[in-house]
Amino acid sequence: MSDATPVVREVDHGTARLMPDIDRERAWLLTVDGAPQSYVDLDVPEHLEFEYTRRLGHALDTLARPGLPLDVLHLGGGALTLPRYVAATRPGSRQHVVEADRGLLDLVLGHLPLPAGADITPHHADARAWLEAAPPGSADVLVADVFGGSRVPAHLTSVEYARAAARVLRADGVYLANLADATPFAFLRSQLATLGTVFGELALIAEPGVLRGRRFGNAVLYAARRPPDTAALIRRTAADAFPARVEHGDSLRVFMGSARPVHDTEAVPSPEPPDGAFGIG
Repeated sequence: MSDATPVVREVDHGTARLMPDIDRERAWLLTVDGAPQSYVDLDVPEHLEFEYTRRLGHALDTLARPGLPLDVLHLGGGALTLPRYVAATRPGSRQHVVEADRGLLDLVLGHLPLPAGADITPHHADARAWLEAAPPGSADVLVADVFGGSRVPAHLTSVEYARAAARVLRADGVYLANLADATPFAFLRSQLATLGTVFGELALIAEPGVLRGRRFGNAVLYAARRPPDTAALIRRTAADAFPARVEHGDSLRVFMGSARPVHDTEAVPSPEPPDGAFGIG
């Protein structure tokens, strides 16, 4: 049982709190303005607490044979949960993490040290600016988990952004994004249409209750030039405590409907979550 004490600090975009998990010796929950951002177990980095993070982990696990190192670019740092996961499950991976909130980055690196020997390089920068300056074909995977407060910034939702992401990925590279929406899914559908302008293969991973419009929630978007291993994704996500559904092919096209791609001139942030959507007790 942990006897650590909470850490509270004003960061660039709100009030950040690192709160110890009383049931796990070196595990921490990061919140910003009360909204959960990340959960990290320093002793067991393979442990992914949040449902959407596990789904991102499942997608990462299906991209290459187990243990094979990957070059991964993470947009959005939080507590660096997924970089720690990749370092543990794919030793030797080279990872860059881009975080716009310097205060948050300093807090996390100061209190939650990175694993020894892990090739994880944090950067304080805007995600779009970093993408546009990054070397082409330099990443196997791009993971986007960027929220300004509780919304994805508008400049990370457009066709121009999607093109910048595709340019950084290698030919068989994969783009993964954590998004959040609710019925009628105008934002989520437009994001699928937007990413579809540069990637020929799309998939969506989400809890059935979210996809049926019962509540606001997260969805993981998969975009690539190669088909996803849907069978492996379905097996892994179905085995979770809260099983998810994988939409791909015809069912995803039906979900997208007549959604149109969004360009910079008309891009808007993701919708504001309703009160209590991601709150903690």
